[in-house]
Amino acid sequence: MNNKSRSDSYAAAGVDITAGYKAVELMKEHIAKTMTSGVCSDVGGFGGLFELDITGMTCPVLVSGTDGVGTKLKLAFLMDKHDTVGIDCVAMCVNDIICVGAKPLFFLDYIACGKNVPEKIAQIVKGVAEGCVQAGAALIGGETAEMPGFYPVDEYDLAGYSTGAVDKSKIIDNKTMKAGDVVIALPSSGVHSNGFSLVRKVFDVENSDITSPVAELGGKSIGETLLTPTKIYVKPVLALLKEVKVKGISHITGGGFYENIPRSIPDGLGARINRDAVRVLPIFDLIAKTGKISEHDMFNTFNMGVGMSIVVAAEAAEKALEILRAHGEDAYIIGEIVESEEKVTIC
Repeated sequence: MNNKSRSDSYAAAGVDITAGYKAVELMKEHIAKTMTSGVCSDVGGFGGLFELDITGMTCPVLVSGTDGVGTKLKLAFLMDKHDTVGIDCVAMCVNDIICVGAKPLFFLDYIACGKNVPEKIAQIVKGVAEGCVQAGAALIGGETAEMPGFYPVDEYDLAGYSTGAVDKSKIIDNKTMKAGDVVIALPSSGVHSNGFSLVRKVFDVENSDITSPVAELGGKSIGETLLTPTKIYVKPVLALLKEVKVKGISHITGGGFYENIPRSIPDGLGARINRDAVRVLPIFDLIAKTGKISEHDMFNTFNMGVGMSIVVAAEAAEKALEILRAHGEDAYIIGEIVESEEKVTIC
């Protein structure tokens, strides 16, 4: 640390430069766990450097994704638990990238806060690093901005950005999708990181007890259940892509089934989802019951227990399920592709 790098005037305005330096020191041990062979720079430089390995690629294509955690952060504030929302941030980016068949290479985060508390910032980055480890991506840089007067002193925002790579010939497209193909579900870990404006309203989280055990949630509290981090699907999907022709992948985020599944289906075809096959998690039943929300609106807002859907040929379905299960995913079939102008039908 540069001992001369302190501004009393800046500190009087609410920005503690030295706290930023301490936060960087505290987060370095977490960042170190994410380092991969392509990383060419240390934390603290002006740019994160990454050497692209194109071995085996004839025409490498870079794929990027960016997202934030959204109002799920309000639950982190209320529960004073900050070491998992970073996983959500990474997941929302890398799960999108994998939908086109790209392997995430690196990640950068952005934290804006009212007051830089180094220990809290380090906990946030700990979660980001864990997400990167789960995705096989390197955390090569980031930014922490202390913004007094813009954010409350005990609040922050968190967003991120990731880049991946895929050989152009292996980019997933839906050109070969046809009626009779099978839709496979990868289970979610919970609400993930979407629909929290509605969730917060339903449970009135700012004014209610969200820390007591709830029978419908297996004895877990509402707060604990809602803070469950988003599942990262990168490694099982990459394993699947090596052995099975995948015709479409959808990351089920905000907009639920009705908004996300159509994004991987060509015109003239639709997904017919077997409602009884969907393994709806208890938290969604509780949200629907407490908020008196229609089933249509639930499927149009939340993942309902399905974090990702994958379309493969019917004859490849069993092999796909076998591979996914071997890599820790309790995958199962929820429907099929049909000739239809209706992109998603749940029946």
